[in-house]
Amino acid sequence: MIEMRSEELYALAMRYMPGGVSSPVRAYKPYPFYAKSGKGSRICDVDGNEYIDYCLAYGPLILGHAHEEVKDAVIAQLERGWLFGTPHEGEIELAKRIIAHYPSIEMLRFVNTGSEATMAGIRLARGFTGRNKIIKIEGGFHGAHDGVLVKAGSGATTLGIPDSRGVPPDMVKNTLQVPFNDASQLERVLDANDGEVAAVIIEPVMGNVGPIPPEEGYLEEVRRLTRENDVLLIFDEVITGFRLAHGGAQEYYNVVPDMTILGKIAGGGFPIGIVGAGKAIMELVAPSGGVYQAGTFSGNPVTIAAGIKTIEILERDNVLTRINALGDSIRAALRDLLHDAGVEAYVSGVGSMFKIFFSPSGIPVRNYSDALRCDRERYLRLFHKMLSCGVFLPPSQFETNFISFAHTDEDIEKTIEAYKSCIAGL
Repeated sequence: MIEMRSEELYALAMRYMPGGVSSPVRAYKPYPFYAKSGKGSRICDVDGNEYIDYCLAYGPLILGHAHEEVKDAVIAQLERGWLFGTPHEGEIELAKRIIAHYPSIEMLRFVNTGSEATMAGIRLARGFTGRNKIIKIEGGFHGAHDGVLVKAGSGATTLGIPDSRGVPPDMVKNTLQVPFNDASQLERVLDANDGEVAAVIIEPVMGNVGPIPPEEGYLEEVRRLTRENDVLLIFDEVITGFRLAHGGAQEYYNVVPDMTILGKIAGGGFPIGIVGAGKAIMELVAPSGGVYQAGTFSGNPVTIAAGIKTIEILERDNVLTRINALGDSIRAALRDLLHDAGVEAYVSGVGSMFKIFFSPSGIPVRNYSDALRCDRERYLRLFHKMLSCGVFLPPSQFETNFISFAHTDEDIEKTIEAYKSCIAGL
């Protein structure tokens, strides 16, 4: 069989799927490449091109593509069966491993996606507190469900439609917003809605307009304000969980929320979402309590097997120290490169997450409004140039670049050389 080229496949996909894709951020002009395979730090397309991959499926592949031990664990589970509709022992093992790393979690519920987890978490927070309102951060992305599609990041920001059509006003009337890295605004909104707010949901590092790390003391102040106002603090760690540290951003920054949302890495590259909190909160979830949540594929045996093996490797091989060091290295190199080239831009990130923002005069990007002022067209030109040099970055300015355990020092050196060439030609 002769393989079709990416351009032809995209034209065909446009006939069968909206925009030709299964998720908006995957679409870019003139057409996206179609992946054929991935191994380690590399992804290959149907046209025979190979790229050093810093998209990494938008974060889950912390060990790189097709890690052999994870693959073997998945194959072993497939031999035993891939869906039962009953409890299985693997759920207990993965739950124990997660709880051991997250002091905010005493019990958890497995679901299938980050979106499903945040939706369930918000419902649980409302059920626990008896309050209806929530506060989210401007540009924070917590999935594609109605109540949080208000100034959302990720693909919504890229497309210039942070509010989605089809969301009734009544669905978002209880969703309040404040800027990231501005505790004073949060305090004002909490004061103005005293006794009405169930939870503050926040990405401790904004991952879908960035990355944008928290400024020193910000998360501590958010924790203080939520505690003083008897409001639950939800950390959406779908991106940062098991990446910044084994215990996620809450370990990295030493701030413990009331509820944690996990996903991506915890599933080892397979679909997963996790809601975790203290027993007093989690025992309200059905069948223990009156907050309903259910799913046919929740706790899927294949996902659980991949997640157990991934976390086992993270614990065993000291992965995070190494990839965080690579992140420090590439951010420092990019800052030097941009300075030497006289290009006005800002390098953001933390740990193994990084990004160049073409911000006016190179000013720091602290929040959603700052990110929106950056030159997105210039970033898109950089994306295409880097792709032609064999480096795959997320095509959106508002997504994070990730480093995996499979990336080598040579990969980083080649990437810096590609940046140097591409930035000079912008």
